[in-house]
Amino acid sequence: MKKRYLEAARLTKTVGLKGEMRAQVLCDSCEMLTDFDLYLGAEHKPVKVTGAYAIANDMCKLKIESVDTVEKAQLLVGSILYIDREEAELPDDTWFIADILGLPVYDVDTNELYGEVKEIMQNGPTDVYLIRGEGGKELMFPAIPEVLISVDPDKERIEIRPLKGLFDNEEAIR
Repeated sequence: MKKRYLEAARLTKTVGLKGEMRAQVLCDSCEMLTDFDLYLGAEHKPVKVTGAYAIANDMCKLKIESVDTVEKAQLLVGSILYIDREEAELPDDTWFIADILGLPVYDVDTNELYGEVKEIMQNGPTDVYLIRGEGGKELMFPAIPEVLISVDPDKERIEIRPLKGLFDNEEAIR
């Protein structure tokens, strides 16, 4: 079952005295945090991020409306900011990472099960999927059209066609 609220950022520490915070970005970009209505914590309390900018690969500095002191910000450290799935429109052939994690990955030609998606690394021009198979064996593949054939979270299935030699050195990935 798909979660209604998806993690967008984790508030990690205060910055300065005016309520600004450092956050680990759990969505595509820091700027997205100002594009959506956000919800704070397990209670999903509506909040507004009035400004956010990247300070590292997956970190940003942000300001939440009405959090104007370091004391108010300190109370939020460790909290999660969420987006509501129902308020987000995704382009075709785009998915939430939360919907892909845990999906089984099959060879499109042989129907061989390689394993389940454990992580999606987004630190370059192309996402890289890490899958863990039977016995803990780990494999990685790039999310390029030649390899990633189909993703269907509703049918709980990902199909790939590994390029020649892609998984030949699989033991070295453990």
